[in-house]
Amino acid sequence: MTPEEQKEHDRIAREKEEAEQAALPYRWKQTLQDVDVTVPVPKGTRARDVIVTIKKKHLTTGLKNNPPIVEGELCKEVKVDDCTWTLEDQKEVYIHLEKVNAVEWWENVIKTHPPIDTTKIQPENSKLSDLDGETRAMVEKMMKQMGKKTSDELQNEEILKKFQAQHPELDFSNAKIS
Repeated sequence: MTPEEQKEHDRIAREKEEAEQAALPYRWKQTLQDVDVTVPVPKGTRARDVIVTIKKKHLTTGLKNNPPIVEGELCKEVKVDDCTWTLEDQKEVYIHLEKVNAVEWWENVIKTHPPIDTTKIQPENSKLSDLDGETRAMVEKMMKQMGKKTSDELQNEEILKKFQAQHPELDFSNAKIS
């Protein structure tokens, strides 16, 4: 496939994905750690009329005495005790789902709903220091396997460069920092 054909293929796939996602009865976004789902409800809805049931692998959202707006098996497991929901401005149910596996992207919220292409996700820039210890260690191990320097190694190099600039009379040609 030529670069132009690939570009056109990607554009068509992106438009199809956007149309499928727009047709869902909710909007959603995710980070590696969590998924946020926003479900529109009629203006003036009161919290006591909202039904949200979050289970490890299942989500139901709707209004009392009505069929569910969203119902189905989640594509991945969530930490039920860390999940929450609120009614925002009496017009949207905001559902926060904490992922059990915080190192993978979800293709969809409900397993039977159209998937997104997770290879096209552009995550927000983050620092290794933002990650929990276990995730940071895994990322740094992968970086070393790929021949990349860890954030600590880069920081040490920066310290050495500053020290060299402050002390041009010293020879650092054989200096090693560990």
